[in-house]
Amino acid sequence: MRLRLHSFDSDSGTGSARDDGSSSAGAGTPRRLNLLLTYGGWREHAFADQLPVLLDRFGIQCLRAQSGDEVSDVVRRAEVHIAVIDLSIPMHPRRPEAQPPRTVQAGPRVLQLLRRLDRPPPTIIVRPRQVDPAESNRILAEALRDGAFTVLDDPVPVETMLQALERCVRRYYRDHWPAA
Repeated sequence: MRLRLHSFDSDSGTGSARDDGSSSAGAGTPRRLNLLLTYGGWREHAFADQLPVLLDRFGIQCLRAQSGDEVSDVVRRAEVHIAVIDLSIPMHPRRPEAQPPRTVQAGPRVLQLLRRLDRPPPTIIVRPRQVDPAESNRILAEALRDGAFTVLDDPVPVETMLQALERCVRRYYRDHWPAA
């Protein structure tokens, strides 16, 4: 798959397409799309580990968060243009020396936080696989009702995530990423 995105110059309303992610818009500096990227899983080589390396050359900055607290910090310091939210992230950072018996999942609270922003970003939800079809349907319905762009089941192949991101940019940003 060849990911071809366009940067957008908000001053002139035009953009340019480049495969390396740099933009001819602006004063010679590439425009950045800020992608909030969360992942609560344990798999090595998960999409959250691969995307920053793949997307950086396209001018997409991946802002990683591994807990609800970290998401809150990220949205305070940077505008988020697209959010990938894993529903299974914990509310607080995990501490290796003290593993609590049960962690509170922050996914639904993170979605509420993003909806309250002045400019809520389009959201791609990653949900844990469900064995109960009724529970799976309930989670899907809640995510879509909360404004999710799409819902993907974990584990997510990196190609599937790239396709979802491309569709998101096409729909919400008319194939041009916003100037950060």
